[in-house]
Parts: sequence; structure tokens; C-alpha cells
Amino acid sequence: MRFAVLCLLASGLLPSPAPEEVPVFAITPEVSTVQFSVKASVAIVGKFDKWDATLTFPSTDVTTGVMDIKIQAATVNTGSGMKDDKLRSKDFFDVKHDPLITFHSNKVVQTGPTTFNMPGTFTIRGVSKPETLTFTVTGKGTGTGDIKGTMAFDRKEFGMNSGIPFIKIADRVEVTVDLHGKRVSGPPLVFKE
Repeated sequence: MRFAVLCLLASGLLPSPAPEEVPVFAITPEVSTVQFSVKASVAIVGKFDKWDATLTFPSTDVTTGVMDIKIQAATVNTGSGMKDDKLRSKDFFDVKHDPLITFHSNKVVQTGPTTFNMPGTFTIRGVSKPETLTFTVTGKGTGTGDIKGTMAFDRKEFGMNSGIPFIKIADRVEVTVDLHGKRVSGPPLVFKE
């Protein structure tokens, strides 16, 4: 009995075998962008100056990818102070009550040699809906490359029903991401051919 207790204590004190290494990627914001555009009588095109994106993989299988994008809504930048103020207001992003715009996905669907779909949850103004980011990857297999993708949503489904005075705005908003990533540790990803 005493021997069994000693074995249990020893197993608790000794380090367990290290888990299998997984690919770890870093996104470089300095050379990446998150932009949006809306068809309107006066063009509305902009970007966000502050955001964070992570891409993690629990295994080397590319389909297990998990992406999180967190955007500081108040950093919207259209090049026009009037448009930016209107977009920050309660009629659009409502940054005082919901400062973050987020996208979370834990699934990657490979649709071609370098094309992918990433279904996930998009949240803006505290409203969450399923949306899909469709993207292409450059540099596959090299450990460094770009993810260029788009996601479109209907602004009215997220409670953005207002307009901007004297500007006719479409309901469809297109978000474009251009993320530069690099594998910083772990083995390479495995893609289907």
C-alpha cells in the first residue's frame, strides 16, 4: 500500500510527456489590413487602425484552424471626420456600448489548392450572426504568406438601419482582410492536394 502511494506521488511530481508540437503562427499587423466598403452615392471605403488577429492550430491539419479577429470599432478611418463620427455613433457601430467588432471561427474548409472558407460568428453592435470568410493563401508550405479574404454582411441584420444625411447607402457591406502571417514554431501545416 505504501509503495502504491509513493508511485502516485512520484507520477504527480514527474513531468508528463510534452504534447505533440503544433504549428504556431504570428500575424504582423504592420503589413496587414482590415478594410470595408459599402456601395453608396458617395463612396464609403475605410479601414480600422487598431485590431488584433490570431490564427492557431491544435494540430498540423489545416482544417483545425482557429481564427479570432478583434477590431477596435472607434478606430474606423474613412479619411472623412464626418463619416467616421457617423459610423461611430449609435446609428452604426455604437462604439460607446459595443467597442469591439469580432469574428471567431474554429473551422477551415479547403475548397481548392489555395482557397478556403472559414465559417464563423461575426459580432457587431452586440449582435452575433453566422458569416463566412472566403480567402486565398499565398506562400503555402513556406511558413510565411498572406491570407486575403472577404466577408459580406447585411448591415440591417445587425441593427444598422439608419442612413447618412444626403448619402444613399446600400445594405451590403463587404469586409476585406489582408493578413500577413509567419510560422514562428512547430511543424508545417498539412494541406489536402
